[in-house]
Amino acid sequence: MTFQPESDMDPDAVRERVDEAIAGNDVVLFMKGNRLMPQCGYSQRAIELISGHVEEFETVDVLPALPAYREALADHSGWETIPQTFVDGEFVGGSDVLAELEERGELAAELDAE
Repeated sequence: MTFQPESDMDPDAVRERVDEAIAGNDVVLFMKGNRLMPQCGYSQRAIELISGHVEEFETVDVLPALPAYREALADHSGWETIPQTFVDGEFVGGSDVLAELEERGELAAELDAE
């Protein structure tokens, strides 16, 4: 059986939510699940990496309307994979990019952590 989440969110509402989240937050992570209960290992890894440098950041659970979120995010980032991290309105990358930045000692600066 394939998981098909129920969604009351139409693509326009999702696009508006994505636009608002990117514009209205210093750091926002679009992920599967939420901060307390990530629903995939990549999302969990992204939470761990970001949390290591900043305490306050927004998360958006894409599972309630995954296809619509993928499409809306691709318009901003050119990527369809989840998770996706944006800092000051700019796309940074997924958990793999965050891990690479961490390994190079550049993640704190990329997240504008003080």
